[in-house]
Amino acid sequence: MAIGQGGTGKGIAFLVGAEIVYAITAAACSSPQTAEINISTRGDTLMKWVHIGLVQSAVFVAIAMAYDRAHAQPILVGGALAGGLMYGSYLHAKRAGLASGGPGTEGQQSGLSWGNPT
Repeated sequence: MAIGQGGTGKGIAFLVGAEIVYAITAAACSSPQTAEINISTRGDTLMKWVHIGLVQSAVFVAIAMAYDRAHAQPILVGGALAGGLMYGSYLHAKRAGLASGGPGTEGQQSGLSWGNPT
């Protein structure tokens, strides 16, 4: 049933909890793919921002739970699941990047980047 027709809205609350974790982590970091490519040159910095993003996400999820106590459980479950999946993605990217030994994109210049590292 849809909200307004007897539905509870727990699915929406779950998705909001998950989305905030993905959005904040993405805002704080580039991507697991970029982390994998550049982990050998920027590993500490990349993982620092993953941790900062997850802490920020936890704060937002906790505030959402406090505001909407009726849906606190699905907000927490969505946030925790998304946080675990994103953290696992970055850990995998770190391990895979270190194991590959391939060249990263650091220091490569192109006319389209305006002289900024990628």
